[in-house]
Amino acid sequence: MKLFGQDNSELIEIHSLEPDHGKLLIKGKVFGSMPIAAKLTPAEARKALKLLNLKLAMFLLTLLFRK
Repeated sequence: MKLFGQDNSELIEIHSLEPDHGKLLIKGKVFGSMPIAAKLTPAEARKALKLLNLKLAMFLLTLLFRK
């Protein structure tokens, strides 16, 4: 999975998502060359869910089926 910036340049390429002692370990590369391993804690995941509203949740569901 890749995340892109405003100018469509690649920012992050995620290679894997793995459980790691109660956290989510995200492995990938930043800017195509720098390896990164980031951990998402349960508290931060809850904060992310607070950003969701019904309109955004519906958009995310339909995003999976778009070209």
